[in-house]
Amino acid sequence: DTVVLNYALTLEHLENTFYHEALSNYTQDDFTNAGLPEWARGRFVEIGAHEQSHVDTLTAVLGDAATQACEYSFPAHDPQSFAALSQVLEGVGTSAYAGAAQYLQSSDALTAAAVILSTEARHAAWVASAIHLENPWSGAYDTALTFNEVYSLASAFIVSCPDSNPTLPFKAFPTLTLGDGKPGDSVSVAYANDTDASGDMYIAFFSGLDKTFVQVTDGQVTIPGDLKGTVYAVATNNATAATDDTTVAGPAILAFPYGPDGNLLD
Repeated sequence: DTVVLNYALTLEHLENTFYHEALSNYTQDDFTNAGLPEWARGRFVEIGAHEQSHVDTLTAVLGDAATQACEYSFPAHDPQSFAALSQVLEGVGTSAYAGAAQYLQSSDALTAAAVILSTEARHAAWVASAIHLENPWSGAYDTALTFNEVYSLASAFIVSCPDSNPTLPFKAFPTLTLGDGKPGDSVSVAYANDTDASGDMYIAFFSGLDKTFVQVTDGQVTIPGDLKGTVYAVATNNATAATDDTTVAGPAILAFPYGPDGNLLD
């Protein structure tokens, strides 16, 4: 369980630092002047306290084996971009715990992961619905992500880590970028320079328990028309499988917010 718990702690350090830095930089006036509700900052302070508690709990469980916080760089430069990134990070946190829980051996560790997961999901739902007036969920099921998929997303914010931190047995995939578009649109597909994208390539779209595969043709892919909410996408060299062995880039995070009538928002 030590590796899985340190993986979770790595994510909690990232989230904890994100809230601590942003809430130190932006005052109540900054939030209201940015058009956010008067009560928004207070709720974000609560979320930040939750993340600090998660760090403290996991650190206490791991003891001397606990990984330490890294140096991070977050693309949040005002309260609005902070709130947007908060929604992304809380969603990734939910997917991370959903994917990792199966590897925990201890019932106590599994219970701890379960109650942290549910809290992360509440955070994501609150930011989406109360702050952004969007759907608080993407469907009947959250999307579980693998260790490597989550590590790939987290590594985008990590600048450096202490040499004393334990080495985690995970890798970051090259970056995948999909052009702007909505479900049903054909969008561009771009990979990082070091990506081996030779041969037939497919984009696998993850939504809940479903994975939909679409072949890349002339550098373009058509986004499936039935997707809604938060969707993760990876590039894979297999038409029916998107595993750590077949993934060559990603994940990319796609957002298709929708209203209570089920229709996509403009």
